[in-house]
Amino acid sequence: MNVNRRAEGSLGERAAAEEYVRRGWRVLDRNRHLGRYGELDLVLVKRDGDVKTVCFCEVKTRSRGGYGRPCEAVGPKKQIRIRFLAECYLQEHSELKGADVRFDVAEVYRDTAGTPETLRVEILENAF
Repeated sequence: MNVNRRAEGSLGERAAAEEYVRRGWRVLDRNRHLGRYGELDLVLVKRDGDVKTVCFCEVKTRSRGGYGRPCEAVGPKKQIRIRFLAECYLQEHSELKGADVRFDVAEVYRDTAGTPETLRVEILENAF
């Protein structure tokens, strides 16, 4: 991955994390590597009364223009991998046992200037 794409991805992940925090979520992990299997972009938790929910969020950032919607890049193979990584993560974190789990996709759009002020985040809850 080239430096520009990595920087764009980092901006998008930061913007998505900030949006979740604004909505009352707590970020547990960002860019969590799980060995050779891959990485989870965002792992978040939210408590609503007695209900604890853990969210595994795949963040996709796009500039205006082609390539379709960002969520289209999270196909069946990617979904299977994220679910597997989520299982691994939950096995490592016994404090999350019994929590509800959901899988989101955060679509982050930026204009060509690419400054943080120009990012727009759309959260697709329970995307898969």
